Amino acid sequence: MSRPPLPPFTRETAAQKARMAEDAWNSRDPVRVAGAYTEDSRWRNRSEVFGGREAIVAFLTRKWEKELEYRLIKDLWAFDNNRIAVRFQYEWHDADGNWFRSYGNEQWEFDEHGLMRRREASINDIAISEKDRRFHWPAPGPRPADVPGLGQEPF
Repeated sequence: MSRPPLPPFTRETAAQKARMAEDAWNSRDPVRVAGAYTEDSRWRNRSEVFGGREAIVAFLTRKWEKELEYRLIKDLWAFDNNRIAVRFQYEWHDADGNWFRSYGNEQWEFDEHGLMRRREASINDIAISEKDRRFHWPAPGPRPADVPGLGQEPF
């Protein structure tokens, strides 16, 4: 199975890969997201370390049961050959209606078929009030083309 664009990445193809990942995560479909990873993909997400598509689906299912109305923006930070680094922000609320903005960085490593074989994510959550939300497009679904990325003022 091939998942273009394939490494080695250019600035354009690395940005395309980041946007494809953003769109998939904004679907909140764990099976769709897991399809972008190798069967034996290794993950570190916050303090959890696990591997394989089944574990990815289980993790994302738990995540989106907790993180309601999840909306994400990913921006390319750096790239080289088969590796990409992104920064991201997402907003969500818990079952009690408390809103959060989560800030983070990810490092990705891809195989020759364009599947991600390694993902390392560091994430911090900040409580926000509902009036301070920035991401308002309909969810689940991709960020509309007229909603900008994180830009120069990410905080």
